[in-house]
Amino acid sequence: MMDKKSPGSNSPHEVPRPLIYKGRGAISNHSGRFEQFQHADADDGWDNLEQELAPITTEVLIDNTRSIINWNNSPDVPFDRSINPYRGCEHGCIYCFARPSHTYLGLSAGLDFESRILIKPDAAKLLRKELSKKNYHCAPIAMGTNTDPYQPLEKQQQITRQVLQVLAECKHPVSIVTKSAMIERDIDILAEMASAGLAQVFISVTTLSNKLSRSLEPRAAAPQRRLETIRRLHEAGIPTGLMTAPIIPVLTDPELEQILIAAHEAGATSAGYVLLRLPLEVAPLFEEWLVHHYPLKASHVMSIVRQSRDGKNNQANFHERMRGSGLFADMIRQRFSLTSKKLGFNKRHLEMNTALFQVPGRPEQLGLF
Repeated sequence: MMDKKSPGSNSPHEVPRPLIYKGRGAISNHSGRFEQFQHADADDGWDNLEQELAPITTEVLIDNTRSIINWNNSPDVPFDRSINPYRGCEHGCIYCFARPSHTYLGLSAGLDFESRILIKPDAAKLLRKELSKKNYHCAPIAMGTNTDPYQPLEKQQQITRQVLQVLAECKHPVSIVTKSAMIERDIDILAEMASAGLAQVFISVTTLSNKLSRSLEPRAAAPQRRLETIRRLHEAGIPTGLMTAPIIPVLTDPELEQILIAAHEAGATSAGYVLLRLPLEVAPLFEEWLVHHYPLKASHVMSIVRQSRDGKNNQANFHERMRGSGLFADMIRQRFSLTSKKLGFNKRHLEMNTALFQVPGRPEQLGLF
C-alpha cells in the first residue's frame, strides 16, 4: 500500500509487477482518485514474473439507478440525451475515456472497469416511465456514447434489446455507436425503425490490424468483423456510418485513409473521428500499456499527444477535446476531410424523425373513454 500523494512512485530497486491478464486491456488496478489510500500490486520477490496469471472472471453487479436517460448540454456532441445500459465495459479498450467513471463507485479505472460491470436490469421499465412524463419532448436518444451497449454481457442480459423494443414501440428515434458485431442480432428491430427514419448506427473502427486490436481493445470484435457488420447493416437498409475513434498518433493514424476506404466499400455513408483523449486515470493507464506493448514507440506517441493537447495529456475544453489543436491535429483534420470528400461521406445530414413519437400506453388509455 502506498500513500495517496505518490501513487506511481517506486524506489530505484522496486519493479512494479505487470498484470498481464489474457483478454484484458489494463495491466494495473490502481485505486481511484477519490480513495484515501492508493493500492497497487507489486512483486514481493516470491512470485515468478514470468508465470501466466489466472484469468479474471467478470463480476456482474446490479445498478439500482432510478433514472435511465442521461442529459447533457455539450456543444461537442449532436445529442442532448443518452442511455447507457451498462457501467464499465468488458471490451477492455485501454483508451476508453469512460474509465474514470468507475472511480465514482470506489472502483478502479483499470482492471475493475473491464471486469466489474454494473448492469441496469430495469432500464426498459425506467425508460417507459420517463417517456411517459408530461413534459417529455421527443429528440433522438444516443446509445453507446459512454460504454458499449453491445458488450459481451448483452448476449445474456439483453438489456439493450429491451430498450430498443420500447423505443420501437413508441416510435422514438435512436442513434447507436458500437464496435460489436452483436448489433446484428437486433437488425429485425433496427431495420423496421430505420424505414421510418427512426434509427442510425455508427460502427467504431480504430485499426485494421488484428495484432494491434487484440491488445488495444481485447474483447471487441476483430476489425474485419466490424467491417462485415457495416455491410450487413447497410444491406438491411439501416443508415450506417463509421467512427474512426480514437485516432492514436503513430499507432493508428497512418491507417486513417485505409480505414475510411474500407468502411466506404462496406457500405458506410458517413464518417466521424475523435483524436485520442486521455482524461484523468486514462492517461497513466494508457501510457503504462504503451510502454509495455510498444516500448520503442511510447515516447514518440506521448510526445505527439501532448503537442496536440497544449502540452498536456488531455484537453477538457469544449470544441477542442474531441479534435485537439496544433500541427498534428490540423493535419489529421485535413486528411480526414479530404478523404471523406473523395469518398462522398457526409454529403447530407440524416434527419431523424421525431413526428411519429407515441407516449407509452396512451392509445390504451384513450381507448377507455
